[in-house]
Amino acid sequence: MRCYALLCFSLFINYQYSNFKMDSELETVLVLLSAAVAAAVAAGQIFRPSRTRRWWVRPANQSRGEAGLFDQQYQILRQRDPEYFEKTIRMELNTFDLLLAKVEDKLKKYSQRKSIEPACRLFLTLHYLAHGDSIYTLSRTYRLGESTVHRIVREVTKVLWSELSAEFMPIPGEQEWRLFSEQFFERWNLPNCCAAVDGKHVAIQCPRNAGSQYFNYKKFHSINLMAMCDADYNFVAVDVGAYGGNSDGSVFANSAFGLKLLTNQLNLPADKPLPNSATVVPHFIVGDAAFPLKDNLMRPYPGKNLPPAKDRFNYRLSRARRVIENAFGILVARWRILLNVLFMEPDSAEYVVLACVILHNFMKKHSPAYCPPNFVDREGASGFIPGAWRESTLPLPSINAAQICNGNNSRQSAYRIRDILAEYLLQNPL
Repeated sequence: MRCYALLCFSLFINYQYSNFKMDSELETVLVLLSAAVAAAVAAGQIFRPSRTRRWWVRPANQSRGEAGLFDQQYQILRQRDPEYFEKTIRMELNTFDLLLAKVEDKLKKYSQRKSIEPACRLFLTLHYLAHGDSIYTLSRTYRLGESTVHRIVREVTKVLWSELSAEFMPIPGEQEWRLFSEQFFERWNLPNCCAAVDGKHVAIQCPRNAGSQYFNYKKFHSINLMAMCDADYNFVAVDVGAYGGNSDGSVFANSAFGLKLLTNQLNLPADKPLPNSATVVPHFIVGDAAFPLKDNLMRPYPGKNLPPAKDRFNYRLSRARRVIENAFGILVARWRILLNVLFMEPDSAEYVVLACVILHNFMKKHSPAYCPPNFVDREGASGFIPGAWRESTLPLPSINAAQICNGNNSRQSAYRIRDILAEYLLQNPL
């Protein structure tokens, strides 16, 4: 059939460049066949060597019903061993059912063969995110092909982000920012602070033909994760996917929320008087020394042996900024795939990271056991008490200061606002 179509196409071309007279009906047929050939070539259906399948289902996977983890253990774990159910996916049974109800329709597949049910697809993906097992290990555990597991993880992580982000990470409005500010002052004694920001590296396999774009200063390939969180360790904005090897100092400025912050488009509340004071200052975000100093972005004073006002400001800012460090710590302690190298293309790795972030917010809201009080850093009568997450995992590598901000270029007003805050905090100790 293909040869016949190509022959007709060749005859039509020859006819176009010759004086040969052709019957009108035959000409019409040749034109249609030529168009069909062109469309098939464009779609890759012609000149593509056919592949003969060795088998419809790999022999090692034909025992899925008798040996696959989901087919054999899922109902047993649900009905008789909820503790192991939770250990497998780091999620209680009722929380899993709630999550499944939110994404089930998007996970359904329709085909001539019996498709993998949504519960299995979600369970497998959560298992992968929670423990960081290799794709091959999961394929043997669930008796599925490696390519099938890859596809399931890619599809489910996309669905988790697309279906949950609007509910569990909505774009904050002025009212929400004001609530965040009240929480920061109540818990961390830093007035007018709305959120804390930081950036981390997530390791990935070196992409094909990527050169050194993803190779970072820590000497591994990565994508950047930039995020802000509120006083309760919930992520309120996230940007994933910038090259780990960026050296132009624009990771923060090129992130969606960073650009809005630096151009005063983040909908932060209007300037407000400090508590028990007539001094008016803007609402702001706190970051570490890697971030620029702006009217709405505070960073610590540089240097050591600082005057009391500057030293007190740095201490109070550090207490407030600790929430983003703890948010990242909780994230990697619960979703340990982020501690491993992601052996996938960068776009798939982005959705894995985004899925972990949105699951973090989902679990914070629906599962008290996800982040118990002793799991995060706190201060007691004897001073600083490290959170339990620090005993179970290491923090993600931080983004280099030169990558976040190329130079400071701060306005005098930003220095003045910081000095006003420093003097106020000195006069209003804890």
